[in-house]
Amino acid sequence: MSETGRRIEDYDYPLPEERIAQEGATPRDHSRLMVVERGRGVREHARFYDLPRFLRAGDLLVFNETKVIPARLFGVKEGGARVEALLVREEAPERWWAMVRPGRRLRPGARVRFGELAAEVAALDDEGLRLLVFSQPLRPHLKRLGQTPLPPYVHRPVDPERYQTVYARREGSVAAPTAGLHFTPRLLKELAVMGVEQARVVLHVGPGTFQPVKGAIEEHRMHAERYEVPAEAAVRVNRALAEGRRVIAVGTTVVRTLEAAFAPGEGVRPGAGETRLFIRPPYRFQVTRGLVTNFHLPRSTLLMLVAAFAGYEVAMAAYREALARGYRFFSLGDAMFVA
Repeated sequence: MSETGRRIEDYDYPLPEERIAQEGATPRDHSRLMVVERGRGVREHARFYDLPRFLRAGDLLVFNETKVIPARLFGVKEGGARVEALLVREEAPERWWAMVRPGRRLRPGARVRFGELAAEVAALDDEGLRLLVFSQPLRPHLKRLGQTPLPPYVHRPVDPERYQTVYARREGSVAAPTAGLHFTPRLLKELAVMGVEQARVVLHVGPGTFQPVKGAIEEHRMHAERYEVPAEAAVRVNRALAEGRRVIAVGTTVVRTLEAAFAPGEGVRPGAGETRLFIRPPYRFQVTRGLVTNFHLPRSTLLMLVAAFAGYEVAMAAYREALARGYRFFSLGDAMFVA
């Protein structure tokens, strides 16, 4: 293997199917927690409710308060062919970019009916997304027409509320920011009482986040995802950085938001934006000093981000130890805290 993890093969690992979690822990904070020291290795094995033991007063935890929408729609094309659409991002109340399948013949001008709503394909972008223009604003109909888009490796029904974080507030994601699924209201309160500061940002998770890298790493292009850093969050993050306190990202989406919003000499800038930031070794982190995350797919950009933060050899050794010790992997699985 490469010392720095520059080849896609460096991020492969064997994973038995039975190790892919099909349901979350109950209660949420009873999932397992691997504690990893950056650049050094695995420090301890615990439960997620033990997280306060590894934090200290003055740490700043940053959460992604995005909320998963019922983004999977099933429709019928003119002529009777069935169509499945996965909403990716909203351009206007009636205009949504979507992944559509089968999409080969769904060119601009094609019409599809989703329940009582008609939609026309208005454009096709260079990533294969279709711009669907609906006959009326879509959001009021989503709860009735749409389904929660679970990851393809989850084969059992999951309560849609269990696939939301307890602090989810801003609708717009097609997948949950899964590191946050381990937190409970009780745990959040315990952390606040012990003096761990909290801030909220938003990154609406798109399907591209979880797609494996299929070619050369340097040629991979991330899908665009929209984020927002509220003014209060920017103030808290910049103050923590100035005071030498740890900024701990709850999930890779928070890492990408904070790092994308950072500007030299300014710190983390408030406001909305769009990012294609692809974090991989040897990325130099400007904001993030700690990371709560799950165990990610082989060859994924998420695993590469963890390797960039923890150190490539440390990250891959931690994954081997997780496999040896029976940890559960992916969205509904166990967690890792790296600092």
